[in-house]
Amino acid sequence: MSSAAAAEAPANRTEMMIHAAAREVRDGDAVFVGIGLPNLAVQLARRLHAPGAHLIYESGVFGARPARLPISIGDPCLVSGAAQVLPMAETFLYFLQGRRTDLGFLGAAQIDRFGNLNTTVVGDYDAPRVRLPGAGGAPDIAWNARRTVVILRQDRRKFVERLNFRTTVGWAEGGDSRERLGASGGGPVRVITDLGVYGFDAATREMLLETVHPGVTVEEIRAHVGWPLRTAPAVTTTPEPTPEASRLLREDIDPARIYLGPA
Repeated sequence: MSSAAAAEAPANRTEMMIHAAAREVRDGDAVFVGIGLPNLAVQLARRLHAPGAHLIYESGVFGARPARLPISIGDPCLVSGAAQVLPMAETFLYFLQGRRTDLGFLGAAQIDRFGNLNTTVVGDYDAPRVRLPGAGGAPDIAWNARRTVVILRQDRRKFVERLNFRTTVGWAEGGDSRERLGASGGGPVRVITDLGVYGFDAATREMLLETVHPGVTVEEIRAHVGWPLRTAPAVTTTPEPTPEASRLLREDIDPARIYLGPA
């Protein structure tokens, strides 16, 4: 495929995820962001509609303006041009516990219907089938950020009826249970996958399918969820990236397609 044809190709499912996540970023937001798809989403949002978004990385960088795609949370390109560099503990104290973070992006190995996350173990805790990386900064982000967005690829093994371990609280047991726990942040507002986008019911706090990506059906999504999935009253199609958004992703933000994958 020629470079011109690649630039005009329809969005793949990874690009759909990134574009949907970018729409969650508002101009002026202080965004706690990690490496990978969330990083691409915030970079895209800054170029399209949120030039005033402030990037926070848990390694201790605020107002990051990386000149290239960072390869790790400790990549030196995060520091160059940043507004502030702090010790990690002070970053969490000031921006998260100080309630100065508007939006936090999270990933997970497992998620349940109330947006609680597992990044600790798959299987029994004392004798797990898989030992995962652990909590990192996710519990603090989920507890304190004004809103959080979860990005992960859809799989029945990930969308489970019951977590093997609750690493990070979302809406807890639903209803007002998060509020009763004393969480200061606003809780999860979106779950974005390679098949569709979810919100949460305002009363029960249960996950609701809101949009499906082009070419995906509700039935296909139900087959990849481990509980009886609820849907919004009107499930629509996720908006595709504009030509400019696709160009920025493919030619500027991730030209080597490290995260975008095959065209």
